[in-house]
Amino acid sequence: MVFHEVRFPTAISRGATVISQRRTEIVVLGSGREERNARWADSRRRFNAGWGIKSLNDLYTVISFFEERRGRLYGFRWKDPSDYQSAPPQNAITATDQLLGTGDGVKADFQLVKTYGTGSTAYLRTINKPEAGSVSVAVDGVVKAEGTDFSVDTTTGVVSFLPGAIPGAGQTVTAGFKFDVPVRFDTDQLEINLSHFEAGEIPDIPVIEIRI
Repeated sequence: MVFHEVRFPTAISRGATVISQRRTEIVVLGSGREERNARWADSRRRFNAGWGIKSLNDLYTVISFFEERRGRLYGFRWKDPSDYQSAPPQNAITATDQLLGTGDGVKADFQLVKTYGTGSTAYLRTINKPEAGSVSVAVDGVVKAEGTDFSVDTTTGVVSFLPGAIPGAGQTVTAGFKFDVPVRFDTDQLEINLSHFEAGEIPDIPVIEIRI
C-alpha cells in the first residue's frame, strides 16, 4: 500500500468534523423481531477537513497537501482531535494505560492496541501509527527504557523488546502512547468556489480511515 509517513496539518484537522462509522446488516423478520449482523469487525472513521479551514492560507495549505498526495492515491497520517492517545484526551499518558499482552519468555514483539469498554463487549483497536517519541512501555508495572529495553516501529505500531529484556512468562506488558490515524482523501477532486468560501461556505474535503 502506498503511504506517506507525513501528518496532515494539525491546526486544520483540529477543527474538522469526525464520524465513527460501523456497518450493521439488519433484517426485520415477519414477527417484527430483528436479526442483526456486523459486516465490519472494526469501526472506520471519516473526517471532513473543510471545517478546519479558517483562511485562504489554510485553504492553500490543504490544496498543496492534496496535490502532493495525488488525491486518493497516497495515504497519510491524521491526528483525530477527539481520540489521539492511550488515555482520555484530558488525562496524562502513563505506561500502564493499555494492556498489550502477557509475556512467555520468548515472544519479543507486541502490537500496540487500544481497548474501548470492558469485559466481553470491549472493542480492541489496533494502533499502527504511534507518534514518534510518545510510547512508554512497562512490564509488570515497571517502566522500561526505549533504546535499551525496547524499540518501536512507528510505521506499524509494533513494540519489540531487545535481547535481555524480553518479558518473562506471565508478565504483563502495557503501554501508553499518542497515535495518528492512517487515512486518505476520499475524493480525487476539490471543488472550491472562492466567492462562496469568502461568504462563509465550508468546502467539502472528505478524508477516510484506511487499513494498513
